[in-house]
Amino acid sequence: MNDAGRPTPASRKLILLGRVTGAFGVRGDVRLESWTEPRAQIFRYQPWILRSANGAERELRGARGRDTGKHVVATLPGCDDRDAAEALRGTEILVPREALPPPAPGEYYWVDLEGLKVVTVDGVALGEVSHLLSTGANDVLVVRGERERMIPFVRPDYVTSVDFDTATITVDWDPDF
Repeated sequence: MNDAGRPTPASRKLILLGRVTGAFGVRGDVRLESWTEPRAQIFRYQPWILRSANGAERELRGARGRDTGKHVVATLPGCDDRDAAEALRGTEILVPREALPPPAPGEYYWVDLEGLKVVTVDGVALGEVSHLLSTGANDVLVVRGERERMIPFVRPDYVTSVDFDTATITVDWDPDF
């Protein structure tokens, strides 16, 4: 935390929302790959943190754009020609976690589940959530403890509760499985 009580850049969680895939036209517009739904929703979450391939980060405000059907096209402040746009190819677009709206009841951002302890309904500790996977059928918690387990994020069948106050997810899961 800094003196004003705000998270310092190193301590805040950044969420990857998309990336620049190349130039669009000759005036400096860029094509984006957006993982928001709908795709043009990416423009609602700002400021953007642009992370280049070498890891350098800079904050950008005022990005605007549109979904053309085939591409998401963005106009970025300071990106005024095709060469500048092409130089951004591969740049990741991240936003601070606090820029996202709160999830609806019973919904979770994956980043908020990462790092939570996972215990069975009988109190057996299985480890911590490393990350999540989407299988198409359902999301899967990847839990790392004495070994790695993959637990379907299916409520209430396997995931019986998520408690952020205790940083714990309770699962109905056989610890031997």
